[in-house]
Parts: sequence; structure tokens; C-alpha cells
Amino acid sequence: MRRDIFQAVADPTRRAIMVLIAAQALTPNAIAAHFDTTRQAVSKHLKILAECELITQEHKGREIYYQLELSKMKEIDIWLEQFRKMWEDRFSQLDNLLSNLNQQI
Repeated sequence: MRRDIFQAVADPTRRAIMVLIAAQALTPNAIAAHFDTTRQAVSKHLKILAECELITQEHKGREIYYQLELSKMKEIDIWLEQFRKMWEDRFSQLDNLLSNLNQQI
């Protein structure tokens, strides 16, 4: 089954992993140390994130380091942009309404 990025970011643990590795690449053990779960559970989350191309791996000696793939995050941003514009328009309309009401008082 092919997952998409929205399925990947739907899980709070995977979002937390993404936040962790956004600043610096980490090994699976270093990532697992931040969670009250098994190393295997963290590996499963890493696998899903990798399948969705939200993270990449880099081998350094015997260690694997995971890092966030920022360019893939752009897909989420593009999707959210439609809602951002909609809310900005609504807030602008609300600002105009409040200004008109203040002028009438």
C-alpha cells in the first residue's frame, strides 16, 4: 500500500519525530530515546516517513542518520495555502465589518 504525506503527518509521534530531525540528523536510537516506546515502534514510524519521502537516510560508518526532507514538506504547504488564503480573506472581511461598525458608533 502506498501512503501519502498526509497519512504520515496524521500521527503525532511521526510529527514529533519530524520536529526532532528538522534541526539535525539523528540515529534511530537517538530518536527512540525521546519517546516512551520501543525502538521497533520508532523504526516503524521511520519506515512510514521514509516511504512518504519525508525523511532521508544517510549512512555514516555503521550508523544510519535520518534527516527531514524539507522539499517534500512543500507539498503540505501548497495544500495548506488554499486554506490560508481563505482565512486571510475572511479575517479581512471581519476587519472591514468591525471598522464599519466602529465608524457608525
